[in-house]
Amino acid sequence: MALSHFLPSPPLSAYIEAFCFSDGDASQPPKKERCLPNGQVAMVVNLGHDTLRVSNAPTSDQLQSFHGGVLHGAFSRFSVIDTTTLVTTMSICFKPGSACLFLPMPAAELANQVVDLSCIFGTAALDLREQLQAAQTNDERVCILERFLLERIAREQAPHPAVMFALTSFQAEKARRSISEVTTQLGLSPKRFISLFEEAVGLTPKVFCRVLRFQEVLQRITEGQSVRWADLALDSGYFDQAHFIHDFQTFAGLTPSAYLAQRGEHHNHVPLPQ
Repeated sequence: MALSHFLPSPPLSAYIEAFCFSDGDASQPPKKERCLPNGQVAMVVNLGHDTLRVSNAPTSDQLQSFHGGVLHGAFSRFSVIDTTTLVTTMSICFKPGSACLFLPMPAAELANQVVDLSCIFGTAALDLREQLQAAQTNDERVCILERFLLERIAREQAPHPAVMFALTSFQAEKARRSISEVTTQLGLSPKRFISLFEEAVGLTPKVFCRVLRFQEVLQRITEGQSVRWADLALDSGYFDQAHFIHDFQTFAGLTPSAYLAQRGEHHNHVPLPQ
């Protein structure tokens, strides 16, 4: 599958990490994949098939069918996708904490959920898909997506400044900074901070930091020539190898060694056995 990334223009560049266009081979045999959590909300529009088959549950036998497109909330575990229904897609990858500026509900309501786009945007979701399908180039598709988002941005729904400060801190320090340290610096009670963070991001601060650390591990596996699990665990901030394996299995549904053997073309996708 060919995957292309496009950076948004300002002011959307403050809220959107990238627009992604994927173009696969429709002749490939049916295949299901684990989609691993990354702490982000994503919007996926299917430009090929009329339906997408995705599972909210971490099992491959409970796939749901969605028409045209979906909103994929922030997940604290893996989901399962049927790649045969995702041959050609256009996606919006929201930066953590930013999706709420464009949605009629807080990100917390979408946590571990895949929702039909028409349930979020009504007939505008169908119009968007038709426009993207009619577009001749990816530059045209990016312009269509940017226009769609700019028409819906509501800056008054922006997350509390404390959430944005915490996100910047967690990401800059690779989730090494303690949550209690951040709340002390912000002058908020832990309960208040957790509530604000979860509402905007869709995950609690603790889970979000665990997902960040998990993603750091995946990136290091992808970049490395060889993997020494004990060293990788300690370098990534885990207490020990047992802690590392437990977290990895929670998010991937696999041991690190099994992931290494089964991983696919993209580090966040793991093909399931046929």
